[in-house]
Amino acid sequence: MQRITLLVLVLFSQVIFSSIKITETEKLAATCKVWGFLKYYHPKVANGDFNWDQQLLDILPKIEKAQTQKEYALILENWIDDLGPVKEIAPIAKPKDVEYFDKNFDLSWINSNKLFSKNLSKKLKFIEQNRFQGEPFYVYTLEGGGNIGLKNESNKHPDFTDKNSKLRMVFMYWNLVEYFFPDKYLMDQKWDITLEKTIPLAIKAENQDDFYLAMRKMVSRIDDSHTEFFTYSSLTTPKTRNFFPAHGKIIDEKLVITEILADSLAQADDIKVGTIITKINDKTIREIIAENRDLICASNEPKYLDKLAEKILRSYTDDLVKVEFFQNENYVTKTMTWYDYHDSHRNEFKKGARKKKEKFKLLENNIGYVNMGIIDRKNIPDMIEALKNTKAIIFDMRNYPKGTFEPIGNFLNPQEKKFAIYTLPDLTYPGRCIWSSGASIGFDNKDYYKGKAVLLLDEKTQSQAEWTAMCFQTSGNTTIVGSQTAGADGNISIFDFEGFNTQFSGIGVFYPDKRETQRIGIVPDIEAKQTIKGIQEGRDEVLDRALLFVESGK
Repeated sequence: MQRITLLVLVLFSQVIFSSIKITETEKLAATCKVWGFLKYYHPKVANGDFNWDQQLLDILPKIEKAQTQKEYALILENWIDDLGPVKEIAPIAKPKDVEYFDKNFDLSWINSNKLFSKNLSKKLKFIEQNRFQGEPFYVYTLEGGGNIGLKNESNKHPDFTDKNSKLRMVFMYWNLVEYFFPDKYLMDQKWDITLEKTIPLAIKAENQDDFYLAMRKMVSRIDDSHTEFFTYSSLTTPKTRNFFPAHGKIIDEKLVITEILADSLAQADDIKVGTIITKINDKTIREIIAENRDLICASNEPKYLDKLAEKILRSYTDDLVKVEFFQNENYVTKTMTWYDYHDSHRNEFKKGARKKKEKFKLLENNIGYVNMGIIDRKNIPDMIEALKNTKAIIFDMRNYPKGTFEPIGNFLNPQEKKFAIYTLPDLTYPGRCIWSSGASIGFDNKDYYKGKAVLLLDEKTQSQAEWTAMCFQTSGNTTIVGSQTAGADGNISIFDFEGFNTQFSGIGVFYPDKRETQRIGIVPDIEAKQTIKGIQEGRDEVLDRALLFVESGK
């Protein structure tokens, strides 16, 4: 009786599997995952034996015709069989002295996808167990960096009138992130869901601009401050960029001017440091913040606002821009002419606009100050000689340093210390990462700096700046003053296509105790932020807080 019941259940499940209708997005999302898996895992595909893009374009019309799970699974089974037999080499021995980082790694979909038959799942699992072990055809690791680069990958525009050609581009990028973005596990939205939301947008896109807008929205979901998305040869966007004559910072849903870039232009419209912008072309800053959330990629909110402020203050469409200011307790609207002074008219409009900044200097009360954004390695010996006897040195890293971490790190540390470890892609098991030995700084140095080291950080502290901060923290006498940093550390992987250029953080960066830095950034010991009032009064409130700490210890 039990055998009869079991047989009935098996037959019933087969009937259900063969008759349930499936949606287009379900089919395409599953096909994307299988195509990408085979691209990096199947010995003959990963070796470059097939034109894999063409294989996708050939299989998609068959996928479109599949009406049931059974029909769909059978198409994929036959596709895999047509690739030829996979030689059994399992078990593949784990390399000696390798520690895996597996927070990104998940091939459970092979067995859990509701569209797959047991036979299809079995075939995919066998390929995983007997995966390609040679030099990959499509990716490589950059020498000295560990992050990946692309090779033998088509960089051509898709045919914007062909649904499957557009899907090929979406599938390529999705799998690139799926297998080689080290911080995938930290995304706010699961990458599978992003794929499901992108597929209909890509299909619907009728032209180049619409398609790359869908791609931009997809890219923005990886939540990585390193990531940018630039399009080429847009149908509607002119090449000329016009700029507001100043830098600004978004505070309390207002855009406050922090630095004048073109003094003659700024004077013409009575723009000063501390000037508040409330609207651009009749949109409030709050509205602009909301409408750009799925267009700008950032690890955290401070960096998103930093990137957005830069975007707001440039225009690709009009020379004339309507700007509302809040001045003298009143709202004033001006129609401004923005220019491309960053390029061809640089000298014409920037006469004396930006004061020359000192690389290092001695402040009152025997406190040193170093601007890490402009000091070069060649300046370090002079800086050390001038500031070695101070009671504190303030290193301002609200900028991008110029590769000076080593000589300064050696100056701060009495002995060698490890300050960072990394996760690197394992090309023999795509999707998995391995822990590296990391990086150290310092040596046995009796002449190390005995005073306090204070680092000034904020959302402009990104990548090398964050890594440098980690390096300086090893001294044991370092205090960080400021606010959340950009949360994007490590080398970047850059991908250049005919239609767009993008990039992402290529390796995972951690403290030696495996604390994360991605998205979190470097956490300040003392939080301090600029306010609108402070900017208008010409005060650097972060520096002021650091000076207070040096004097009071609090």
